[in-house]
Amino acid sequence: MAKITNKHKYKKRPPEGFSKIETTLAKFAQKLKDAESKPLKLNRPKHEGTWEIMQLNHQRSRYVYDLYYKKKMITRELYDWLLVNKLADKDLIAKWKKKGYEHLCCLRCIQVSETNQGTTCICRVPKASLKDTKRGEEKDVRCVNCGCRGCASSD
Repeated sequence: MAKITNKHKYKKRPPEGFSKIETTLAKFAQKLKDAESKPLKLNRPKHEGTWEIMQLNHQRSRYVYDLYYKKKMITRELYDWLLVNKLADKDLIAKWKKKGYEHLCCLRCIQVSETNQGTTCICRVPKASLKDTKRGEEKDVRCVNCGCRGCASSD
């Protein structure tokens, strides 16, 4: 993902309206920078080190998606500029527009090539299906890819 710095190394000047969201995007960039520089915790699986980065990428993309599609606060020109400069994940946003993927956490969770069984990730299974039949309790299941606890559309 592109970093927001004071020098703005973008492909072209930002369109009108960028100044309204620039501070929020800068905060996301700083959080990403902090997450990337964190040392891995001892005695934890190494894949957990990327969970915070994946979640921040999701939050930033959802922020841009909501600004354009839900709140209609930014122009199409600014939206396209943000996608071209990789300030939001355009592939993830494209999936959010499709029925059944409105709450998708990351693209790796729907790629069947990423799993041993050739199916989607456990976080895509509705929570009602994950209940322990003996006790009637929900199982605490987390996605290995991004740490998601459930992003099925029926949840």
